[in-house]
Amino acid sequence: MTAEPMRSRSSISAPARRAGRFAVDHSLVLPAGVAIALVWANTSAASYTSFARALDFPVNDIGMVFFFALAAKEVVEATCPGGALHTWRRAALPVVAAIGGMAAPAAIFTAFALTTGHRALVRGWAIPCATDVAFSYLVAKVIFRDHPAIPFLLLLAIADDAFGLVILALFYPVGNVHVIAAALLMSAALAAVFVIRRRQTRVFWPYVAAGGALSWTALFWGGFHPALALVPIMPFVPHATRDPGLFVDAPAGEHDPLSEFEHRFKYPVQAVLFLFGLVNAGVVITAIGPGTWAVLVAIATGKPLGIGLAVAGAALAGLRLPQRLGWSDIVVVGCAAGIGFTVALFFATAAFPPGRYLDETKLGALLSVGSAGVALAVAAILRVGRFRASQAARL
Repeated sequence: MTAEPMRSRSSISAPARRAGRFAVDHSLVLPAGVAIALVWANTSAASYTSFARALDFPVNDIGMVFFFALAAKEVVEATCPGGALHTWRRAALPVVAAIGGMAAPAAIFTAFALTTGHRALVRGWAIPCATDVAFSYLVAKVIFRDHPAIPFLLLLAIADDAFGLVILALFYPVGNVHVIAAALLMSAALAAVFVIRRRQTRVFWPYVAAGGALSWTALFWGGFHPALALVPIMPFVPHATRDPGLFVDAPAGEHDPLSEFEHRFKYPVQAVLFLFGLVNAGVVITAIGPGTWAVLVAIATGKPLGIGLAVAGAALAGLRLPQRLGWSDIVVVGCAAGIGFTVALFFATAAFPPGRYLDETKLGALLSVGSAGVALAVAAILRVGRFRASQAARL
């Protein structure tokens, strides 16, 4: 009597699992959330606003902590011996690129505002400095698959966000910034994970529960966005490549703590990304104005230009490109970094009060998602990443 219902549930759940795996493997979760948000916000703005406000804190301030942690995990692996960013000369390069990728868009935005006679727009100079880590990472994974360009872009984008926190605190304060309290709590967080590591703890939970919680509190109480809370913690979590001595007696098949963290959170983070797109992408599409063009021109041209010039200058100064990362790859990375989207929306809200310029710049931030198509087109033209593989297969 019970066998048939059990078979029915199994037959239903198997296609659902396959569909879910397909969506994750093909990076469709975040765009799906974005698409739903856009339709919802432009058909029922009031209900969408209520929904987004209710989930804003748990998604953006808590859930995204784990996405940034997985991004930091890739960077940590890349900086290990044998990794694409190993040695400080290679690891420093994306950080320098992030600075160039912020300075050039800010300069172009300011010049655009001044030359077109919209001096009030200058206050929004930081909006095109932003890089949306989630979207740029998605585009990089689609183009490059397993390639040094991915950790390079991740470290660049994380550095961009870290510098963005400083810009928000200095130029767009929304409350009191408690630098001393944040520094003390962050020091306590790093001390805690240092002690845990010295005890050769081979599970990741103590690092996340103790160090991560203190780090999150440091950023939140300090007046900074806490989504990066686990980024400074992840380098302390033991990893087999970096700490081989800790795992010489490990049972066969046992994950090291860093890999186990990825294993546990890989799929929950996909749900977070869906909600992230759903909560943040609901921009009501209004009339396009000078603020829209200022953001688009600055970010679409400034990111690849600034990143390319910064990398070139740093390479001449002695920093090194990661192995297998060529100049064509740098161009594509610069285009992918031109997706400001949710971070740019956040900057726009901080820069302008409700009104014309806020609406225009928010629309520009939304339309910067078009840089994904630009990155794909440039990658196809330059035969970069998957397009290089496709060309080789045809030959």
